[in-house]
Amino acid sequence: MEHLLKQLSEQFLQGTVGSDQFLKQLAPVFHQLQIADVGEAQLDMDRHRRCGFPEVVFSEGKSIDALRKIFTSFQQHGVDILATRMNVEQATMMTAEFPQGRYNPVARIFRLPSENSKNHLENLENIDKPSVPRGKVAIVSAGTSDLPIAEEARETADWTGAEVVLIQDVGVAGPHRLRVNLPLLEDADAIVVVAGMEGALPSVVGGYVSCPVIAVPTSIGYGASFGGVAALLGMLNSCASNVTVVNIDAGFKGGYVAGLIARNAAKNKKRPE
Repeated sequence: MEHLLKQLSEQFLQGTVGSDQFLKQLAPVFHQLQIADVGEAQLDMDRHRRCGFPEVVFSEGKSIDALRKIFTSFQQHGVDILATRMNVEQATMMTAEFPQGRYNPVARIFRLPSENSKNHLENLENIDKPSVPRGKVAIVSAGTSDLPIAEEARETADWTGAEVVLIQDVGVAGPHRLRVNLPLLEDADAIVVVAGMEGALPSVVGGYVSCPVIAVPTSIGYGASFGGVAALLGMLNSCASNVTVVNIDAGFKGGYVAGLIARNAAKNKKRPE
């Protein structure tokens, strides 16, 4: 790689290669530099520039050795790591090898800030408080049983740099509980509503707010809930126009999209008129 870069540079300086040809030959080199090959995985180091946030690690099914290689490579490239669906065994091993990380057993998320990162958190001791909030996200959980998915959404939205508020156990079985918490939703840029059973809560929330509502159906419910399919279909048929829906138990997806919306909303608020 170094030899090729040197050769191309010399040819360009000598005038034997024009600027267009130089850039054409250089393009594959840059593409190669944006990918880190760790054997079991091809890590996308350009994801933050293209998509707003770095690549996320899906831990389920990955060996400890694979996770170790992925974490080490991301750290070397200054990437703040968010690893989802990590089990206790994986977390125990990763915490021993990367003690500066933090594991949330409810959300099954492991977060590891990089010492060289300039994208997210600058202080390892301040992992829960991003230096520059990027908009506000509210996470609303229908019931206590939905909390693991709500926590996954909360951790993800927090990782994006958003200011996050979590409102728990305000399902439609007791609508007065939601009304009491409505002031916390008024200034949110995006709201993630996590619910199982019949999945009615997102529609109710959507009728109170002016921001996007991201509905996350959970697999919580009795037999006819069909592992979250009933909640999913209920949310897809929501009569609230500001409600959109992600997959069953997809707390990460809900939190990620909400964080993206909040970040872009914050950017627009800062732009001069």
